[in-house]
Amino acid sequence: MTKSWPKVLLVDVLKPITRPVKPAPGSLYRQIGVKLWGVGAYEREPIDGINTKYSTLYRVETDDIIVNKIWARNGSVAVVQAELAECFVSGEFPTFIVKPEKLLPRWIHWLTKTPSFWTQCDVKSRGTSGKNRIRPEQFLQIEIPLPPPSEQRRVVARIEELAAKIEEAKEMRRQAMEKAEALLQSALYHIFAIKSNAWKRIPMTQAIAINDKQVDPTLPDYSLLPHISGENIVSKTCKLLPYRTAEGDNIKSNNYLFSPNTILYSKIRPYLRKAVFVDFQGVCSADIYPIKVINDALVPKFVMWSLIADPFTEYANRLSGRTRMPKLNRKQLFGFTLSYPDKREQSRIVNHLESLRTKTESLEIIQEETAEELEAFLPSVLDRAFKGEL
Repeated sequence: MTKSWPKVLLVDVLKPITRPVKPAPGSLYRQIGVKLWGVGAYEREPIDGINTKYSTLYRVETDDIIVNKIWARNGSVAVVQAELAECFVSGEFPTFIVKPEKLLPRWIHWLTKTPSFWTQCDVKSRGTSGKNRIRPEQFLQIEIPLPPPSEQRRVVARIEELAAKIEEAKEMRRQAMEKAEALLQSALYHIFAIKSNAWKRIPMTQAIAINDKQVDPTLPDYSLLPHISGENIVSKTCKLLPYRTAEGDNIKSNNYLFSPNTILYSKIRPYLRKAVFVDFQGVCSADIYPIKVINDALVPKFVMWSLIADPFTEYANRLSGRTRMPKLNRKQLFGFTLSYPDKREQSRIVNHLESLRTKTESLEIIQEETAEELEAFLPSVLDRAFKGEL
């Protein structure tokens, strides 16, 4: 049942508070910031008193309400949690304390996470010096629902019970996703780091070749071809993300032309393990090697998975990891010795790994759908709570 609660102005339940401190050179001051859209307060990097442009800083304490003058209209209002007590803000963050006989800090904490509260902040911010800043006296004119403290405690307890269940559900889904991803990585390790000890070995120079043809992607013959960069390749899974044409990506510098049935391997930061098999023609950035398998004893997709497996990645990291931007050069790539079983076993391995990847992707889709539902659930809870429906 919806309950009719009285509404009051914040000026009736909050009081401005200042705890001024003159910053001293050589002293470090913990800083606090407020994220947008009700996410809350967070600790920023500390600052030496000599480096601040403000002549006065203001200390905050647990349960203070701090308001970002500029971004309050976008939900940058928060209640200070205990671990952020004794941090400092500038005068751009007006600070208030509750009148405890009237208002619970946790009540206003949850209210600051609601769109209706943000809307009022937005309205109060308009037209102030043309900068959309909210002045403290305007903030105090915001109206909130206010039941008696006993009812506030009951509703807050119910909100936090439901919020805890939402977080528990998120954590369970995150753990399930991690386990699914770990299955693929475990399979890669078992196949290529353990079983490979009994396989044949071949120098990489006899296994692959790199397409050296560079083209101007602005020319009509190439501008409408797919353009692939490292950003289009998912780490550790050999999955290709959606891509645009060279023209769509506004590519001007020369790119490598690749043909269908090519392995694209990202030579930058080999520890990211980025490789993908493509069955179409396109162009790729200079940070990618377009690789062709030249040995009939090898299945191309098996070579692709080999390039992100532990033996090759450890080899690549060992050779390239000392530079500021790790990069595997051609000499290093061709210096590797590839292990492989017969083609039938290679195909079986490829099918097994791609089956695991498909299952992981299916779980990711479910995870994204449920995550969206869970993200929408808390705002729904808060909307009901402050309408008196919990």
